[in-house]
Amino acid sequence: MAPVTDRPVGVVVMAYGTPAGRSDVEAYYTHIRRGRPPGAELLANLQARYDAIGGISPLRERSEAQRAALSAALEDLRPGGFTVVLGQKHAPPFIEDATAALVADAGVRHIVGLVLAPHFARTSVGEYHARLRAAAEPGGAAVATIDRWHLEPAYVDLLAGAVREARASMPPRHKVLFTAHSLPERVLDGDPYPDELRASAAAIADRAGLGRWSEWSIAWQSAGATPEPWRGPDVLRVIRDLGATGRADGVVVCPQGFVSDHLEVLYDLDVEAARVAAEAGLAFARTRVMNDDPTVLGALAARVVEAAGVLGRAGT
Repeated sequence: MAPVTDRPVGVVVMAYGTPAGRSDVEAYYTHIRRGRPPGAELLANLQARYDAIGGISPLRERSEAQRAALSAALEDLRPGGFTVVLGQKHAPPFIEDATAALVADAGVRHIVGLVLAPHFARTSVGEYHARLRAAAEPGGAAVATIDRWHLEPAYVDLLAGAVREARASMPPRHKVLFTAHSLPERVLDGDPYPDELRASAAAIADRAGLGRWSEWSIAWQSAGATPEPWRGPDVLRVIRDLGATGRADGVVVCPQGFVSDHLEVLYDLDVEAARVAAEAGLAFARTRVMNDDPTVLGALAARVVEAAGVLGRAGT
């Protein structure tokens, strides 16, 4: 149940953010780089990537659709009980702006935070939650967060179905690669992120009927352009190796760490990985992602209601 109050519970749905248009690319990446503008060569490369997927990423639109679907599911469960807003890490509306609107403008005293990323990592989901709590603290709002949902049955079922669909067009000898965003090795020491990725990949593979390792494995993607080591193996290297060794005639990539169509899916996989697969002589397919799937977002709405109930039982 939700906290006993005459005010709705606030829900901050948190996403990474994306440039609103071509003119915003430099400011966006300057924010990601903590105030250091990208050089001319890097900026040109970034803009070329957006051009390759139609000029701009659909991430903002997809995140808003996910927020709206979650809001609708919560309204079905608890009519009038929740106010759902979108807060982003690197683009307006920022997490701080969304939280301030709930506390100052709507008078919300209880907030549930949900990051649109299934797996917990200290430098991603952990940072989102820290920013939410810091923004809520001055107004005295109590915060509960949903730390992870990588084994949510509805999410596992969705991706297992997507894997089965993609495999239907593959030659008999093919490999399924479960991918997620790479992170620097220095931040992964003791972090649950790699273990959670292995757990969800295994659950999806089992549900999809894949044989252990003979038919699937884990790869990483979209590592940053920095000199430090990032977690691998990189998906492009794995694809090249599969082609060079003749161990497969096709490859299916399931981006299990991403929940919407955006740059890291539409370019890094649909353009770059597909090109590498073609060069390696492999058939290529990429599974669909969650986007605003009502079944998964309905399951997440139930988790939000549960988290709001914890706030109520705490008496805050």
